[in-house]
Amino acid sequence: MSVKNYLITGGAGFIGSNYVHRLLEHGHKVTILDNLTRAGAERNLRWLKEQHGARSFRLVIGDVRDAKVVDETAKDVDIIVHLAAQVAVTTSVIQPREDFEINARGTFNVLEAARASGRNPVFLYASTNKVYGGMDEIEVIEEPDRYVYRKLPHGVSEAQPLDFHSPYGCSKGAGDQYVRDYHRIYGLPTVVLRQSCIYGQRQFGIEDQGWVAWFVIAALTKRPVTIYGDGKQVRDILFIDDLLDSYDAAIANIDKAAGQVFNIGGGKDNTLSVWREFGPMLERSCGHVIKVKHSDWRPGDQHIYISDIRKAKRVLGWVPSIGVEQGVGKLVDWVKENRNLF
Repeated sequence: MSVKNYLITGGAGFIGSNYVHRLLEHGHKVTILDNLTRAGAERNLRWLKEQHGARSFRLVIGDVRDAKVVDETAKDVDIIVHLAAQVAVTTSVIQPREDFEINARGTFNVLEAARASGRNPVFLYASTNKVYGGMDEIEVIEEPDRYVYRKLPHGVSEAQPLDFHSPYGCSKGAGDQYVRDYHRIYGLPTVVLRQSCIYGQRQFGIEDQGWVAWFVIAALTKRPVTIYGDGKQVRDILFIDDLLDSYDAAIANIDKAAGQVFNIGGGKDNTLSVWREFGPMLERSCGHVIKVKHSDWRPGDQHIYISDIRKAKRVLGWVPSIGVEQGVGKLVDWVKENRNLF
C-alpha cells in the first residue's frame, strides 16, 4: 500500500479523529484542519497524540471559512476528506447565516482549494440524509413502536428527489451539489456520501446532534433526556468503524466512485425507533430506568429515514458489519470506561 497525504477538515471531531487514528495506524501522512470549537476536539487531539506521538500528524488550527488558510493547507495533499461542518439542525434555525457560511461557503472554499492545488486530489464529502427533506410524499405506516415505509422495503435510494428542509438541509445540500458538480465541470474526483446517524467511541454527543451517543451519555451520567416527538421516529444507525470502511472503499474504488453519490447508513438491517425501541435497550445496558420528558417535534425531523445502501454494495463492495446491539454495546462500554470525560 502506497503512503498517501491526507487532509481531514474537522479532523479533531468525532468522525475525523477516528479516521485520523486509522490513517496513522496504516502509515499515511495526515494534516488536520480544525478550528477546535467543537466540544471534545481538544480531548480528541490529546488522545491522538497519546496514541501516535505529538509529531505524528500536522495540525492547522484554522477555519474553512478562511479561504487563504484552506488554500495553503490543501496545497500538497492527495486526498481530502471534508468533515468540517455546523452539524445541528436546531443551531441552523437559530443562526442560519453562520450555518451557511460554514457549510456552504466553507465547502466551496475547500473545493476551490482542491482545484487550485493542481494535484486533482480525491475529494470525499460528508453529506447528510437531511438533503431529502421531510419526504412527505412517501407513504408511512404508524405501528405501536415505530414508523415503517409502506412501499420502500430497502429504504430511500439516491434517486429520491432532493428537498432541502431547514437551513442546515439547505447549507449541506448546497455543498452536496457543489461537490457533485465539481466532478462534472472540472473533473475533480469527488464522492458525496449521504450519511445517516453515525455513532461510536469518541462521540461527545449533545442533545442537538449525535442522539445515540447523547442518550448513552445522559443515561450513564443520569442527566435529563428529552424526547422530541413521539419517540417512534425510526433511523438506520451506523457504527463509526463501518463508516470509515466506506471511506476507504470509496477511495480504493475512485475510478468507479468519482462523481457518484452514495447513501451510507445502517440500512434496513440496522434500524431503531428513537426511544420506543432504543429506550428499553439502553435501560438493559445501564441497569436502571431512564426518566424522560417529551416535547414537540423539531423542524425538519423525519418520521422515518432508512438508507437504501445497495448502490454502495454494488459499486464499492461495502456493507455494514457491526449490528445495532453490538455497536451500542461498544459505545456503552466506551462511555463507562471514560466517565471522567463527561
